[in-house]
Amino acid sequence: MRRSDVAEVGRWPVVAAPGEAAVRASVVGVVAGRGGAGASTLAAAVAARLARRTSTVLVDLDRGSGGIDVMLGLEGADGVRWPDLASALGEVSGAEVVALLPRWGSCAVLSADRSRPTPPEAPVAADVLHALSVTVGALVLDLDRAAVVAGESMLRACDTVLVVAPRDLRTVAGVLAMRPELTGSGAEVGLVARGPAPGGLGAAQLAQAVDLPLVGAVRHDRRLAAAVERGVTPRAGALARTAERLVRDLVVGAR
Repeated sequence: MRRSDVAEVGRWPVVAAPGEAAVRASVVGVVAGRGGAGASTLAAAVAARLARRTSTVLVDLDRGSGGIDVMLGLEGADGVRWPDLASALGEVSGAEVVALLPRWGSCAVLSADRSRPTPPEAPVAADVLHALSVTVGALVLDLDRAAVVAGESMLRACDTVLVVAPRDLRTVAGVLAMRPELTGSGAEVGLVARGPAPGGLGAAQLAQAVDLPLVGAVRHDRRLAAAVERGVTPRAGALARTAERLVRDLVVGAR
């Protein structure tokens, strides 16, 4: 997705039927401060919490991903993935797309496909996400870190961006590389720190080093990696509690 394509997306316009109030989904972006940060896991946890309140779609935009459906244990589930929407341009029906997506509980999931690892073209992604944004109450975008650095992501369509940040110096460098795009996006950007801290870097120190507000912290949970490996993203525990607080405190306007 080139910078010129993204610039045209910006904040998607709201639409309304005659006599009705204009509505648009709350759009939450989640991006990793470095590789292996757990951004997809947090994105799934936030989407699961939002889905309790409103119709929600979790969208995989990580170009190097094997598919977020694998992490959720949905790789064998029926439903369309990004490659199936390659011709979805122009007037796309958001309701039809949602009806065709696999579901993770009450949350719909638009995933990459491990067997067809081709990312969507920029115009396709823009048109599909715009259609979804005027159909559901919330979108959670699992963003590609490299695309954010290059200005080639859907960052500017987000209302809120959560940066998942392990507490180490690699993360500091990774977040600083993204910071100009993050702060110039117009979104509310917040840091979600994750433990452990091998060198003793505190969450507040990390936030100060990258000059972003600390909006949450997830304690280290040794059971989490094993659960994700089994295709079970926990709906309880420290991660779920953090996701609930983030939804409550940061994500407003979901219908």
